[in-house]
Amino acid sequence: MPISGIVAQLRTTDLAGSIRFYTEKLGLSVAFQYQDFYAGIRAGDQVFHLKLVDERDPSVDFVHSGDHFHLYLQTDDAIATAAILRRNGVTLEKEVHDTAWATRELVVRDDQGHTVYIGQPL
Repeated sequence: MPISGIVAQLRTTDLAGSIRFYTEKLGLSVAFQYQDFYAGIRAGDQVFHLKLVDERDPSVDFVHSGDHFHLYLQTDDAIATAAILRRNGVTLEKEVHDTAWATRELVVRDDQGHTVYIGQPL
């Protein structure tokens, strides 16, 4: 069974606000939008989906309290990425740091509270 990709889906109670966060704050782009309840966000050559829902994503608190993540985005330069995010008004949940598994990472939370790790292979 050949697999050509993986697509994550995040739930949002404010699709327009989430699109603004990922495009204006993180600098990603809209890949598509279907009516007023579904959108794809392009990160490099990958796309993840946003789905409008009525209630806050119940996984947000669990993921945050367990040091898990909803999305992991890769970058070539975590330090430069952190500087861009700060300029765009994004608060870093965890500052840039090197890990024992040979990455340089930072952590942000999106407008809905989803935990997004941004990492650079070292």
